[in-house]
Amino acid sequence: MITHSSKLKFSDMLIKRKIVTSYRPSDERGFLGPDHTARAVVQVPYPDSDPFILLMDDMLDKKDTTPVGGEHPHAGFETVSLLLKGEMGDKRHKMKGGDLQIMTAGSGIVHTETMDKIADMRWLQLWLNLPRKDRWTAPRVQDLSFESAPVISLTGATIKLYSGSLEGISSPVKNYTPLILADIQIESDSSITLHLPANFTTFMYVLEGDLKVGEENTPLNQDQVGWLDRFTEESESELKLTTTNTSSRIVLYSGKPQNEVIISQGPFIADTKEDIIRLYKEYRQGQMKHISTIDDSQILQW
Repeated sequence: MITHSSKLKFSDMLIKRKIVTSYRPSDERGFLGPDHTARAVVQVPYPDSDPFILLMDDMLDKKDTTPVGGEHPHAGFETVSLLLKGEMGDKRHKMKGGDLQIMTAGSGIVHTETMDKIADMRWLQLWLNLPRKDRWTAPRVQDLSFESAPVISLTGATIKLYSGSLEGISSPVKNYTPLILADIQIESDSSITLHLPANFTTFMYVLEGDLKVGEENTPLNQDQVGWLDRFTEESESELKLTTTNTSSRIVLYSGKPQNEVIISQGPFIADTKEDIIRLYKEYRQGQMKHISTIDDSQILQW
């Protein structure tokens, strides 16, 4: 990631964003067994990906009813899960294709992901850093359905917005860390310009088709990840996206860096090594509650 300090005045043209890093994440065997394929989408150093800790693209083609997955803890961050295909979750937090769930682990929770049915699923799960002041906040779950996510149609494109504000629409979900998350579909032979905070870390993951990015028309193809340059100014920037003879579908992530050192170990994110030791102790001693037991006031659904 390249961070710039621009000297543009208010009267000057907006900052133009461009790709500085791109790659195709490889397919790996996932932790759910031979029917699980996983891609590690975030592959840049954390100072460059801040506030994005990791993003996994999980594809599960489960052909039997043998249970996989299980119970595990989290603390110190949020999981942001976008289900692209299939169904997952329990009755209280059932997800179908196109639904979003943000789980704030905060001070610590236990979470269960068990799949015991034949299933064809694909989901993107992001680990999003929490600001230091909110690191140990009370756990919370937000469910945004496909039908409730705001949509805007542009000439040649459709944007479904899951988090933040973009092109005049805003998502209802609440953010500790400012986050724009959008599913963008662009028709063939089309061009759109998005407006993003210049100081937000931004990357795109291409789900379908090919496109060209920025004024330089840098190619970004299916299954590739493209990271944009980042600026220090709290101003607006422009991102140009263009297609030629094929349509394209991308998921765009743009978040405000927290500029804080974090400690990552196993399922926990913390500020110090002492925090990590404390979290493992609390989990082993049964002090972390299951996410299914949180108060109704900490469950937001749309």
